[in-house]
Amino acid sequence: MTSLYIRKCWSHVDLDHQSLDEPEEEEPGPQSFTANAIAYFIPPKQQLTDIQPGPQVCTFQQEPLDSDEFQDTCLMFPLPNARAPGPIVEGGDNAIHLAEAVSGSIADLRRLAEPCKFGNVLEDMLQDFFVIGSNHDVIFRKLLVEEKLDLRKTIATAQSLEWDLNSQLLDSEAQVLPTAFLWPQRRLQDGFAEKPAERTHIGEKENDTNLPGDRKSVVGLWVGCSEDTFSSSPSDSVHTLRPSEIKVIAMMGDSLTVESTQHNGPSTSTGKDPNTWMQGSLPDILKTFNPDLIGYSSSNRNHDNASLDQSVLRVKAEGLPGQAQKLVTSLKNNMHINFQKDWKLITVYVGIADMCAYCTNEEYYSPEKVAFRIKEALDILHREVPRAFVNLVEMQNIDNLHQFYDRGLSTPELRGWCDCLVKRHDSAKLSAHIISWDFRNVLQELVYSGIYDKRDDFTVVLQPFLRNMEIPLTADGKPDLSYFSQDGFHFSDRSRALLASGLWNNMLEPSGEKNEVLECSATNPRLHCPTQKRPFLFTYRNSDYAKSLDAEMGMASQQDSGSEVICMERDPSNAVPVSVHQLRPADIKVIAALGDSLTAGNGAGSKPNDILDIITQYRGLAWSIGGNENITTVTTLTNILREFNPSLVGYSTGIGRQDTPQSFLNQAVAGAEAPELMIQVRKLVKLLKNDSRINFQEDWKMITLFIGANDLCKFCEDPNKYSPDNFMNSIQEVLDILHSEVPRVFVNLVTVLNIIPLRELFTEPRVKCPRFLLKLLCECVINPLDNSPQLEELQVLNRKYQERTHLLVGSGRYDTREDFTVVIQPFVEDIEIPRTKDGLPDKSYFAPDCFHFSVKGHSQVARGLWKNLLEPLGGKTFNQTFDDPINISCPSKDQPYLRTYKNSNFTYPNNSGQLTSVAPGSIETTTVPSHKVFGSELLCKDRAPSDVIPNSVHSLRPADVKVIGAVGDSLTAGNGIGSKPNDVLDVLTQYRGLSFSIGGDESLRSTTTLPNIFRQFNPSLTGFSTGKGNSENPNTFLNQAVPGALARDLPGQVRRLVDIMKNNSKIDFQNDWKMINLFIGGNDVCNYCTDSAYYSAINFAKQIEEALDILHKVVPRAFVNLIEVLQLIPLRRLHQDTQLSCPRALVRMLCYCVVKPKENSSELQIMTEANTAYQRSTQQLVESGRYDTRKDFTVVLQPFLRRIEIPILENGHPDASFFAPDCFHLSRKFHTQMSRALWNNILQPVGEKSDFQDVTANISLSCPSQAQPFLRTFKNSNYTYQGLDPTTKPPENWGSDLSCSENLPSKTVPTSVHRLRPADIKVVAAMGDSLTVAFGARAKNLFELRIQYQGVAWSIGGDKLLEIVTTFPNVLKKFNPNIYGFATGTGKWKSRFNVAVAGAKANDMPKQAHTLIQLMKNSSEINFEQDWKVITLLIGANDLCEYCMNKETYSANNYMNHIQEALDILHKQIPRVFINVMQIPELNGLRRIKKNSIGCALLQKTMCACFLNPRENSPELHEIMRVNRDYQTKLNTLIYSGKYDTSEDFTVVLQPYFSNTIVSLNSIGQPDLSFFSVDCFHLSERGHAEMAIGLWNNMLEPIGYKQNYNNFTHDRTKLKCPSSEAPYVFTRRNSAVQPEDTSRNPTPTTVTTTAHAVPVAEQKVWAAVLITIAGMIVGAALVLAIAKLTSRKYRKQHEKPLELNGSKL
Repeated sequence: MTSLYIRKCWSHVDLDHQSLDEPEEEEPGPQSFTANAIAYFIPPKQQLTDIQPGPQVCTFQQEPLDSDEFQDTCLMFPLPNARAPGPIVEGGDNAIHLAEAVSGSIADLRRLAEPCKFGNVLEDMLQDFFVIGSNHDVIFRKLLVEEKLDLRKTIATAQSLEWDLNSQLLDSEAQVLPTAFLWPQRRLQDGFAEKPAERTHIGEKENDTNLPGDRKSVVGLWVGCSEDTFSSSPSDSVHTLRPSEIKVIAMMGDSLTVESTQHNGPSTSTGKDPNTWMQGSLPDILKTFNPDLIGYSSSNRNHDNASLDQSVLRVKAEGLPGQAQKLVTSLKNNMHINFQKDWKLITVYVGIADMCAYCTNEEYYSPEKVAFRIKEALDILHREVPRAFVNLVEMQNIDNLHQFYDRGLSTPELRGWCDCLVKRHDSAKLSAHIISWDFRNVLQELVYSGIYDKRDDFTVVLQPFLRNMEIPLTADGKPDLSYFSQDGFHFSDRSRALLASGLWNNMLEPSGEKNEVLECSATNPRLHCPTQKRPFLFTYRNSDYAKSLDAEMGMASQQDSGSEVICMERDPSNAVPVSVHQLRPADIKVIAALGDSLTAGNGAGSKPNDILDIITQYRGLAWSIGGNENITTVTTLTNILREFNPSLVGYSTGIGRQDTPQSFLNQAVAGAEAPELMIQVRKLVKLLKNDSRINFQEDWKMITLFIGANDLCKFCEDPNKYSPDNFMNSIQEVLDILHSEVPRVFVNLVTVLNIIPLRELFTEPRVKCPRFLLKLLCECVINPLDNSPQLEELQVLNRKYQERTHLLVGSGRYDTREDFTVVIQPFVEDIEIPRTKDGLPDKSYFAPDCFHFSVKGHSQVARGLWKNLLEPLGGKTFNQTFDDPINISCPSKDQPYLRTYKNSNFTYPNNSGQLTSVAPGSIETTTVPSHKVFGSELLCKDRAPSDVIPNSVHSLRPADVKVIGAVGDSLTAGNGIGSKPNDVLDVLTQYRGLSFSIGGDESLRSTTTLPNIFRQFNPSLTGFSTGKGNSENPNTFLNQAVPGALARDLPGQVRRLVDIMKNNSKIDFQNDWKMINLFIGGNDVCNYCTDSAYYSAINFAKQIEEALDILHKVVPRAFVNLIEVLQLIPLRRLHQDTQLSCPRALVRMLCYCVVKPKENSSELQIMTEANTAYQRSTQQLVESGRYDTRKDFTVVLQPFLRRIEIPILENGHPDASFFAPDCFHLSRKFHTQMSRALWNNILQPVGEKSDFQDVTANISLSCPSQAQPFLRTFKNSNYTYQGLDPTTKPPENWGSDLSCSENLPSKTVPTSVHRLRPADIKVVAAMGDSLTVAFGARAKNLFELRIQYQGVAWSIGGDKLLEIVTTFPNVLKKFNPNIYGFATGTGKWKSRFNVAVAGAKANDMPKQAHTLIQLMKNSSEINFEQDWKVITLLIGANDLCEYCMNKETYSANNYMNHIQEALDILHKQIPRVFINVMQIPELNGLRRIKKNSIGCALLQKTMCACFLNPRENSPELHEIMRVNRDYQTKLNTLIYSGKYDTSEDFTVVLQPYFSNTIVSLNSIGQPDLSFFSVDCFHLSERGHAEMAIGLWNNMLEPIGYKQNYNNFTHDRTKLKCPSSEAPYVFTRRNSAVQPEDTSRNPTPTTVTTTAHAVPVAEQKVWAAVLITIAGMIVGAALVLAIAKLTSRKYRKQHEKPLELNGSKL
């Protein structure tokens, strides 16, 4: 060990007793010198090794010493062994001993001298120590004679001298030393080092092992920088600013790092020296360039410079301007800083606090608003601070939070403050990434705008080094969390070196080349040095970034997308060709396209980095179908063909979805997968047939089909689903339809592109792409590692997709007609990624997501397709390069045609060339079953109609029936009837022509259906359906059944059926006899367990009654077959038999309530009874005789499905051949038997009908008898109904019945609102408007309208008892008869705690809150502190009704803010309270209410003019409807923010039952006015009763499972009871936990979301599940997250409709 012993003395000459103030002048000598009157003596060299470090570094007292004490004191500075000077290079006498490392030595000396109180002389002493400490004589002597030395100049001079000496040594001995003052020492492994012409990397891993653990810092890795990095004279321009010129360093924004004691602002009191710099900070690094650096110290804030760090943990942008102003004041007031002349480095860290708050207030925390606040702060710095270089550090990568969640490392703290960004599901993840991307974009726009580069002494540079970061792993592969704080996003102390190195290195990188990845690794970071060529800190100006930025921003301009067509041969054929093989470009008159977002044009016209605009579908720019402008500006296949035929039609223009008029024949759907093409092609064929501009039979059409990218992107999720065979089958089905239905077509089948090269856009770090979105959109392509089995599997699949496509077309299947062909265009099969001149992937060909095509990309793809069209088969381009220009090819005189296999003289490899009319064996075909299986024979001799058309339905013969129709669900729609075994996907196909009750395919000989039987009696029968298709298909005709329909959907189906019958020319609506078959109930039974009240038998019967009432009222001459609901319980056998290949998971989802219960369980018994109750309820409905009041109308119950048995094979297993591949729907065999059974039921007398279905029986078709030739009715069966004539007696009141076993209070008064039972509630109160004061609830005329019937008010009325008046307080009286606070009677005098005021708006809520608090405090009836209270608030209708009069005042934001203010008041001042906030309803339904009375005619529109006055489809109406939804959204955001879930005795719960409808319809589809008062606006007592029921039931439903619509049916038993398993009113917290009382040992219950959560008339419950399984709907939650997140952009660009179908293309 070597120590340097320094003894202070006046001189080695006799200078004793000379004062410090009057030093004796003396020439400096080799052993001593004079500097600031202090001389030092270096002991002889041999003495250095004899001195050992003592326990003290000085003997000074703590108080300043006088001169006598000072002169007798010796200082000893023992230096660590690692810092001892020693030879860097060994080998000869010329070895140079370098001085100590500047930063390390001086920092140590400052620390060691701290107790000595040197005061102002410390800097001089450090300088002198540095000079004398030099171990090289030349450097030492040079420093002795240098004039005007200070510490900074001393260091710079020494480094310069050292480099010169090393250069000389190189010349003489071929050995070079690295730059000066190395610490820690190391030997050069090669013995050489070059003068660093380019950047020097700093730090070697090998030395870390010699360092103490607390010294492994950035400084510990510093190897020094060349002398050229030190400036000899100060710069006047920030663009030539060197690190050594920085005099001041400051920080503001988010502190990012969390110390052992987290600070939320500038902290105090550590007691350390302000010049003791924390290892690993940016000041550490800069201190090595300028030891005089002034600035904050991370380890010590209690000193003069502490105010230069204004950073605060989790600060939001709103706090930055204040920080900036404080920082400016600190800079101006610091006596050590020359404010005007010193160069300042200011780092602004932008954290994620604003992003985390985005969900709570999307407008306030929108990226634009946040950027504006950041701009305010930067403007202050720009305006106030001269000579400043500002680092604006981008917010961190949001992936860290998701990694914490995905690895199960999330903490309550993380969930608490950033919950909305990190929820564990894909939609939230995508939402968070898009928010993050949007925030980054606005920061870039702010900085790149150049507003901070207008002065030569100021700049702001964006530093993106935190943009990407992965959680590092430990040696055993586990996440290394030591880099992060407990919240999962901020950094720990250990990360200081990482952050400092990342920022420092980025400051030395040119703009446009900055690193975007922070490397978290076990090794210390490598630091860079400024280069000789570029010794400055990089700005946008000295990086030449402005030019590159301009180039990037203009990369996708439409100037790149135009083309020139120089073809001479542009004429059409002399006569319209009859062969597709002689088709010229000019002969094409119609163009169309099918596909996904690449054809829809997603993002084609988006600006660079505008990732949210990816959802915009620029269909006018789409390569195969777009028709914007012309070929000189936009290159598309359309615009090329228009050069040959300007009259071309079908192309899309502008932007929009596939269903917008401007899309026309571009029916591509964003996010589509191959199976979804069927929907597209059906719509396309319909458009082709019905558009007046198209001659369907004569015009030549070109259809381009491009699909498959989404299938590849999802294949790893379900390899079977996305198999090559399934892909090919989907393509085949589409082409089959075109082939069979569309004449004169040339189909371009563009093979799926080679998707593997797109990975490079993700993996190449120098390409700036949104990797998070790439990963989410196409994880199966992006995620696999290079050379992994998964990637190899993807490559094989990609190739097989292409091969199977070739196989399909090569079969010759589509070359059986002269006017039709399919040609494969393979130009993207082997495509490579286009590259820049630097060899990098060229993102200018791609949209901002780096996945879709930009307009430049679309142009090249269009050129490639056109080139392929003119290339012969066998000579087509497979690997079109997009880097090089693609010229527009021209047809030749010899070959003027679009090339087909025939005019190319091409023979398909797997086809002999002999065209056949049947598909080859390699392609699967559907085999038509034998007629003996599905056909029937009718032996009836008497098939004649009545002599005269009968007037009575009781005299109706089969031949008299002229029209047949049907309504129902998928069993009537025919789903899966003709599906092949195991083809589960085909169950989506609706084989309506085979449906038992309405199908009319073929004839009775081959297909048994009820219409085919009736056609044996009347061949002119009409109305039946044929073929396949949905309810909108013309061939469907009077089959209006909808897959997934529930009983509630029947009225809508019936109305459509009636409308068609009235308007069809084939039907004489008044005179023709009609048979209508109604079959429904399967889906209702399957959903029964989800909500037994809603799906009760009573409701089921009422919904059927409503449909039958419509028929009874408006349809003359009708015989209605009401087919009894199928007995579903036996279907369980199929699910239970594991030997069958049934998709059990699918069946569980399709009919969970039937399949789920265990055998012999009470749940199964309940379901059996429910199924039977459905059947019984329809029996009672018909038995009432309600539909036999006219002689030309009847309803007959056909009960042949009441009891069925599953057919069993000899091996004991169910015979699955009677069922569709999903083992739920029925096969053609079953439908055949049902047709026969239904026919026979029709001919059986009422009271004697068969109610058993044996599907294996040989059922013969019955015949009418001579004695009874009629269709049997109750009358011609001599049957007497068991029920009474249905004259419904009106109810005496609107009361309800309720008797609950769980009606006791808690054993002790609960202290938590989450353990609150109904009986614990002692006080009720209400706030709101006229709906809460029951304005006109019992009014019989206009004079009584203004009376407030508060006693019947839904939320607060307490008149009489529940059995007479249904209100919320009356319900609570069943649990606590002593409830207090409810209103009674009329007027205000007995309102008690009902503080609602008629006409009130949201801004009145704070006042009502104060009023309520005062009333409660002053009441002697309640214990304000101890009693549990329920307050119900409903407000907003009046705000909406006046929105158009003052849009700012009644904006959605103001609405939410007023409610928040009121809730804040209640939260602060009222203990023990449960608050119901009612979701505001959709008021648009009020427009349907019309009544011929003065009240409705005059008052209604006056009361809500903004909603009721606008015309239908007017912009004003659309706006107010949007604002209505905004109100609901804002209220949701407020309540679910968690703001009111912070205390145990307070909560706010949103009750949504009023959200989706407020208008009940009567039997004819008109609004039921019995729910409204005389003004047709306010609610009647019946309406109030329904609201009270909805409120109470909502309170007993868990959050997430609450009913969000009104169930408008009068039923006294609709009120729910608390259960033993869930005895509490539900809050956000207890919706996810079980009760604490375990003594009862409750049976676990499962809560399932009800299928009727959104009341849609045609809810496709089963279809939605199937589609999920089939992959036709993916990521619906992502669509909603993106639509919500892009609402801001949509408001700015009204013309851009939004669509991003989940995680698909």
